[in-house]
Amino acid sequence: MTMTAHALLHRVAEKSGREAVPFTLDGAPASALAGDTVLTAVLTQCDQLRRNEFSGLPRAGFCMMGACQDCWIATDEGERLRACSTFIAPGMALVTGKNGA
Repeated sequence: MTMTAHALLHRVAEKSGREAVPFTLDGAPASALAGDTVLTAVLTQCDQLRRNEFSGLPRAGFCMMGACQDCWIATDEGERLRACSTFIAPGMALVTGKNGA
């Protein structure tokens, strides 16, 4: 299953040569590029990082530089990561909360 049809971010210019990094997003296989942050990896696949814990509305980060605390995302084991300052790693299993995941 690919989620790129609803991606929030789209790569417009990419130099070749970066390795693909496999990960899972809401249980589905996904792929990023070496050097991508978790924020970039997720938002090139779908349209949100998580659901707001109070309103349930989708969130996709705000300041994009680690100052606002809006880019938290969970792993499937319940660990919380700062998506804007954590680099994607092979085998990461991330959960956005979209579709009840």
